[in-house]
Amino acid sequence: MKILLHQTHHTIGDFEAIEKTLLSILTRDGIHLFPELYLTGYPLGDLCLQSSFIEHYRRFFEKLSKTIEALPVNQEIVALIGGLEYEFSNEGVPNSIKNVIFEIKPGHPLKQIYTKRLLPNYDIFDEQKYFTAGTQPGVWSWNGKRFGLMVCEDMWASSFHKLDPAMDLAALGPFDAVLNLSASPFNVGKAEKRRDRARTLSHLFKAPFFYVNRVGAEDEILFDGASFAVNGDETLVMGPIFAAHTLTIPLPPKTDYKPVGTEICENTWESLFEARFSVDKSLPRRLHVWDDEECHQVLEGLKFSLQDYAQKNGFKKFVVALSGGMDSALALTIAKLSLASGQELEAVYMPGNFSAPLSWELSLQICQKLGIKLTSLPIKFLHSNVKMAFQSNFPDAFEGLTDENVQSRLRGMLIYTRSNQTGSMVINTSNKSEIAVGYSTQYGDSVGALSLLGDLYKSEVYRLAEWINANKGELIPKGIISRAPSAELRENQKDEDSLPPYDRLDAMLEGILSFRYNAQGLLSLGFYEDEVKRVFHLYSKTEYKRRQFCPIVKIKSKSFGFGYRVPISKNPGLYQA
Repeated sequence: MKILLHQTHHTIGDFEAIEKTLLSILTRDGIHLFPELYLTGYPLGDLCLQSSFIEHYRRFFEKLSKTIEALPVNQEIVALIGGLEYEFSNEGVPNSIKNVIFEIKPGHPLKQIYTKRLLPNYDIFDEQKYFTAGTQPGVWSWNGKRFGLMVCEDMWASSFHKLDPAMDLAALGPFDAVLNLSASPFNVGKAEKRRDRARTLSHLFKAPFFYVNRVGAEDEILFDGASFAVNGDETLVMGPIFAAHTLTIPLPPKTDYKPVGTEICENTWESLFEARFSVDKSLPRRLHVWDDEECHQVLEGLKFSLQDYAQKNGFKKFVVALSGGMDSALALTIAKLSLASGQELEAVYMPGNFSAPLSWELSLQICQKLGIKLTSLPIKFLHSNVKMAFQSNFPDAFEGLTDENVQSRLRGMLIYTRSNQTGSMVINTSNKSEIAVGYSTQYGDSVGALSLLGDLYKSEVYRLAEWINANKGELIPKGIISRAPSAELRENQKDEDSLPPYDRLDAMLEGILSFRYNAQGLLSLGFYEDEVKRVFHLYSKTEYKRRQFCPIVKIKSKSFGFGYRVPISKNPGLYQA
């Protein structure tokens, strides 16, 4: 008996492509596993409540069921797929929506066989808002074999909800295998965490564990695939990351399984409270440094996200506002490494009164290395005209932040003017450190359709740049990596004039964003009191900027964006010690 894991890649609601893929495999013997909510795509959000979506889905589902029922009966082929099960009132309003597994057998109508029990409701997840949870463990039999069924989060326990679907299912064993249909978002290191949990469950069930996951970039949420099968401690097969793929695995014989405890394990919600600091516990603490494999995963995820976003939204051209600094250089390099046939990428350098000659030289160097067209579009004349107009009409001083921010906003206007001319997608160049403390100009350097670096702290930007140079050739000039970071909006400006050094700032921000540390907590980690106060002040007063920021590609368990929901208006004293 063979089990086939189909880690698929489709646009949400592309029912024609979904049906075509499904029907194409129903000629091959075996148990075909498709991801959670394969029939719709994931996540759906309020789309699953909209009447137009519901009507399209119902028509598609009915047509698919009739098509499958009309096929010749074949007892050697079956598919398990994720989908939605609606129950409607007499007025046609959804009374309940269930996240379920359907059984598909040639010559038979679609049959619901299991409803997801553990509905995640943290970070990016809000399934309890939309779905009704199942109440019974999933047991399914086919051709003399007995299988346990799970959907994604069911493989984790919830101490909060006092629910452990795995233990409930194990009590109904034995099984020949346990099958998990998932739509599990990517973050750095998560693939190994999934496999570790699956090995534990394999020992618990005393059976092989099969896991299929979807692929896709849904706005800012990444799904990496990385489907697998384990049997005890052995990994039988592992799928690629960020690519549609099918894995075929014979059902393996039982192996030696170890006893497993019955306590509720740590779940994914609780893991969000873990700040990732370095193993070295010297004070003040430092951020965890990505190893080579983590750098590889991050680069592949960012490249994939950019391409998937562009293709799903009709972009074939990209433009980056290049400054001669590290962030824009890395964003440009990632975009170049991701380019597909027929796509175009250009850079625009917009010097102002305080731009150093070195910035132009370095911008030219990286564009020559990458083979990218570079255009210089100075803002000096526009800047002086805006300043003159305001001084002629308003009595207030045009200096300080006013003067700095207008330069950044002029650049934002110009890069979007170029976007309008060419139909190109503007790639944002801000990093997570800047977003956290508001070190950016609203409607200025914060503009863009998608943020590639918004989940990378500044120190991680440097780490990824160095890894790219070591593994992809010297693409980023060393002069960019070695120069001191600066916004170049005033004379001799340096980031460290306004912020603590990034090695300390990034670790403090990681502590804050993990929800674990208040001011006293950061002081206990060896950080300096004046810097802690300054960072909390900057962090607490810039929520309005974060709320209006573009989508950020999520590569961490806790990120700004879709999964980060904090009121703009609140008592600033909440962040004090």
